[in-house]
Amino acid sequence: MRVTKHEHACLRLDSEGKTLLIDPGSFTLPLDDLNGLVGVILTHEHPDHWTPAQLDAVLSQAPGVPIFGPAGVVAAASDYDVTAVDVGDELELGPFRLRFFGGTHSVIHESIPVIDNLGVLVNDEFYYPGDSYAVPEGVEVGLLAAPIGAPWLKIGEAMDYVLAVKPRRAFGTHDMTLSRAGLAMHRDRLKWATEQNGGEFVTLDPGESTDL
Repeated sequence: MRVTKHEHACLRLDSEGKTLLIDPGSFTLPLDDLNGLVGVILTHEHPDHWTPAQLDAVLSQAPGVPIFGPAGVVAAASDYDVTAVDVGDELELGPFRLRFFGGTHSVIHESIPVIDNLGVLVNDEFYYPGDSYAVPEGVEVGLLAAPIGAPWLKIGEAMDYVLAVKPRRAFGTHDMTLSRAGLAMHRDRLKWATEQNGGEFVTLDPGESTDL
């Protein structure tokens, strides 16, 4: 399975000629070569994780592809055929086996409502928590897409999250709000946290991939 990081929080997984797309949002450049797309996962309703323009572009290349998200996404994207998923649900989309964790978005501020958010585990190896610190209990994570910069994120908490998950490898995602200097600093912090449990931190820029 190949994991490709796109801008901000968008992730593309490829296996056996099929593709799974996660969180194409407002900071993500247009995507192409989606003929083998078997599913789109939207972890939550914020526009940096999905937009109508992105879904329209995806559906123009892959008409009828199934879209999945928590109840908040179903409501926010009511013009689209989104199937609701929840914590504990499991899906099979081509060669991809999915399990969902978490349930809520990390708190940004007490004045901002907390919304639905799901972390997604793919093929029992790749895990992405969306906008949360949800730990997939009982899972040995082979590759973690770790949030690295966000309005709700404090770098010490992000480090503690990586320490809790103990992935064999990790890379930073959710990074478009950071300056180049801030991104480098935060990558160094998550590299340290990953290495504390014998893991390896991988630096991925948009368009770059790593294999599982």
